[in-house]
Amino acid sequence: MKTSRRIFTLTSVLALLFLSGCAGSLKHMQLVEPDAVQDTPSPGKSMIVFLRPSTLGFAVQSSVFDVTNGDPELVGLVPASFKLAHELEPGKHLFMAIGESADFMHADLAADRTYYALVTPRMGAWKARFSLQPITADQLGGEQLENGLNSCQWIEKSETTDEWLQTNMVGILARQKKYYPRWLEKPEDKQPRLGPEDGR
Repeated sequence: MKTSRRIFTLTSVLALLFLSGCAGSLKHMQLVEPDAVQDTPSPGKSMIVFLRPSTLGFAVQSSVFDVTNGDPELVGLVPASFKLAHELEPGKHLFMAIGESADFMHADLAADRTYYALVTPRMGAWKARFSLQPITADQLGGEQLENGLNSCQWIEKSETTDEWLQTNMVGILARQKKYYPRWLEKPEDKQPRLGPEDGR
């Protein structure tokens, strides 16, 4: 009887841990109030939504940057099961996602359109690594995107986001310097890319 109770208790604890682990820890970001969500761009602007529906590596937040001008400009931190919208000027951009390593994505964005990119985790040597997977025109309205949008909560920067950035900038720059040349060595068709036609 005692053994059965122990097994039941252990099973219950593991189930709770599993369920609580479905979403990542929300650190240095905050939830967006439902009436404050802006998922379409202002006139003349572009918008890109970064979403992370996968719960793989849920204990690690990915940080996403716009590195178009060389210097990392933080878009936000993206835990598992969250999404964030980033409004920006139309045109060509380069984005970077950081975990254990760094990976990159081209984007050529048109005005008055919203674009989407998945923050996709994979296991690294010590912790999760992340890549940016563009949602292309033929995938808009598809099950993968719609399920991801429905399962993820909206977040935005908080009062402590800049503090996190300053604390971690040395490591961010080191990853960018190490992994960007490697990424450039890939054939162009292996470099993730959003084109103007991929927005809606």
